[in-house]
Amino acid sequence: MKTYLDCWANVAAALFSQALAGEPELAESLPKPIGERSFGFAATLGGDLEGGFSIFLDGAIADAPLFGEGADQKAGWSELLRETVDAAAGELLASTGQKCAVKKFAEIVPEALVSRAFTLRSGDRSFAILVLDEVSASAKKPAQPAAQEALLPAAPVALSPGLELLLDVELEASLRFGSREMPLGEILDLGPGDVVELDRTVADPVDLIVGDKIVARGEVVLVNGNFGLRVTEVAAPKKRLESIRCLF
Repeated sequence: MKTYLDCWANVAAALFSQALAGEPELAESLPKPIGERSFGFAATLGGDLEGGFSIFLDGAIADAPLFGEGADQKAGWSELLRETVDAAAGELLASTGQKCAVKKFAEIVPEALVSRAFTLRSGDRSFAILVLDEVSASAKKPAQPAAQEALLPAAPVALSPGLELLLDVELEASLRFGSREMPLGEILDLGPGDVVELDRTVADPVDLIVGDKIVARGEVVLVNGNFGLRVTEVAAPKKRLESIRCLF
């Protein structure tokens, strides 16, 4: 089912190409720092879905005459982004039947955490646009419990006294954005500038790997200019403990 963020991405891509000079294109990308001059706007939603939805823009975007020469670029972005969050609510209703409305819209200071990242390309320039999605189902209409899956909401793990001795052991953890099988000939032919397409999109969750086990999945975020992982799913405690086999 489409989320509010999915709807926003669709309407933003269409509205940006219509409203901005040069018909720039909006595309998803990996998160990257947006600089000290960055600015942002937050919408507060209410209805079947409620919560905050924030958009953070690269400060350099205010120097580009995307709204025309002599126009107040920052004010233009405020008006356009307000239009996108309203239009996203309309698309959500049409796509899923869920109703929500923008109760408040105001300028804010950008935060370090983001849910998804986009790049706005205009001519030979590109600008980062980051989105923090904190919209969820209203408490008035709790979601039905989903079927049991391999990855579950985080829960405390009860450890036996023997296992407690291992808690200070350091393990190497890595993030896996995707994978792809390639013939040896293609690997040997790789050179600078070549692109290897992986088996997942930028919107898919990434895997946290310890040993050879997936112990969690989540969203890529920026924390003080560094990549991070906001965990959305974790493996069952037994699977997480199995990852220590890589020590032996």
